[in-house]
Amino acid sequence: MRAAALYGTLGSLVLTGLTGLPSAPAHAHAPDGRAEAHGVAQAAKLAAARGVDFDDCPASEGLPAPIECGTVTVPLDYAHPGGKQINLTVSRARALGREEDRQGAIVFNPGGPGGNGMFYPLLTRLPQWRNVAEEYDLVGYAPRGVGRSAPLSCVNPAGFGKGPTQAPEHPTEVYKKDQVKKAKAYAQGCARRNGADLRHFTSVNNARDLDVLRAALGERKLTYVGASYGTYFGALYATLFPTHVRRMVFDSVVNPDPRKVWYGNNLEQSAAFDRRWADWRRWAARHHAVYHLGRTPQEVLASYEKAVHALTRRAAGGRVGPGQLQGVFLKAGYTDSFWARAAQVLSAYLQGDDKPLLAVAGGEAGARAAENENAVYTAVECNDTPWPHSWEVWDRDNSKLAERAPFETWSNAFMNLPCAYWQGPRQKPLDVRPGRKSGLPPTLLLAAERDAATPYKGALELQKRLPGSSLVTERDAGTHGIGGGPNTCVNRYLETYLLTGDVPARRVYCAPRPEPRATT
Repeated sequence: MRAAALYGTLGSLVLTGLTGLPSAPAHAHAPDGRAEAHGVAQAAKLAAARGVDFDDCPASEGLPAPIECGTVTVPLDYAHPGGKQINLTVSRARALGREEDRQGAIVFNPGGPGGNGMFYPLLTRLPQWRNVAEEYDLVGYAPRGVGRSAPLSCVNPAGFGKGPTQAPEHPTEVYKKDQVKKAKAYAQGCARRNGADLRHFTSVNNARDLDVLRAALGERKLTYVGASYGTYFGALYATLFPTHVRRMVFDSVVNPDPRKVWYGNNLEQSAAFDRRWADWRRWAARHHAVYHLGRTPQEVLASYEKAVHALTRRAAGGRVGPGQLQGVFLKAGYTDSFWARAAQVLSAYLQGDDKPLLAVAGGEAGARAAENENAVYTAVECNDTPWPHSWEVWDRDNSKLAERAPFETWSNAFMNLPCAYWQGPRQKPLDVRPGRKSGLPPTLLLAAERDAATPYKGALELQKRLPGSSLVTERDAGTHGIGGGPNTCVNRYLETYLLTGDVPARRVYCAPRPEPRATT
């Protein structure tokens, strides 16, 4: 499950002996050797000399003028910086204000792994980013493997994501065996299609690429806003290059504890999505007069299960089954701005109208981009760390979790299961701990207390590890990615930090955004 996807991409099950997570095998290796460090310095020096040759964006990016596009060249393998090179696509909107007020560039990453940040310069059009856009160039990019940046692919995109699919909360042994078979085939497809290059798609290399991009943009130090998975490799950057940091924002924070990356994080994420699913059911019950889904959360759950059973018997439009319906409510788990739409879809379907459901969940447009995103997500997470290689461990841990958090535990597990059968060496996750004498300036963390994709304890963990950091919490809220949203309190702290570098107290709290309105 992404937390964009962790999502990119997750409990108590892990804390007790890591729920069977094996110790790093002999072939696991530390991610930052001397050769790689030298390779980053060499690549950054060359990138600084070349710069970025910005020009009009290609039509495929869908970015209108005056947004510009270009490329930055990075080594595939930083241990061999003179070897194979790959190009990362970059987008930019120039600062809107006076040249004398310009503070440099902000680089954005939306998460994933696999998220494409090329759209970020469009933030200049939003009023809540206007003051920041006056003083900064807004820069987005597609990380390695994503979009046109040396794209990864693991299966034929034409068949990727086609429905209908199932999403059993308590799968049978036959269903599990089928998913194991599919996971093995997917891992083999990734290895076959990408060869020896595949091992170099990692979070640590994403952090290294970020330093080369900084140099290519002509920035002595990096100003960065990362959301979701972007907080994780942003934290790796802060550890590897603390003296290269100017300002860093971590929005919706991945837990960086090496013991959690990534198997444990995904278990905790599944538990958190179940809590968020309960939040939505309570909201829908309060609005029974609008949606007619039930007067209690239990009755709303019964309405959902009724739809699941109906879609199991006959897929809507021949392509929307229980798996696609679950996807609608996973989206509602990410953002409460989708709560009303999800309720409308379920209500209409139960009243005999499947058109809203087909409109939301039945499309197959963008299959190539979706397959690419999934390939990058899988490659990065599988390469980053040793995963449990025994199906018995996965089966035990997820069966136990599904007893109390059934909503998407198994769907999440099966999405990540290729990592159990991954080929090639794994890394030991880098321990995020820059230290008080590292030179890292104050950083800003943003988090919602009920975020499902990146549970709140991840923000608390990262703050312990980043000296001088400040954490802004949106209380009793669960939208994933809160900076630049409707909460003016959060936005005030974010804007102040980006414009002045000032952080608030170590911990500050904002009231939640207004509850979603029940609309039809």
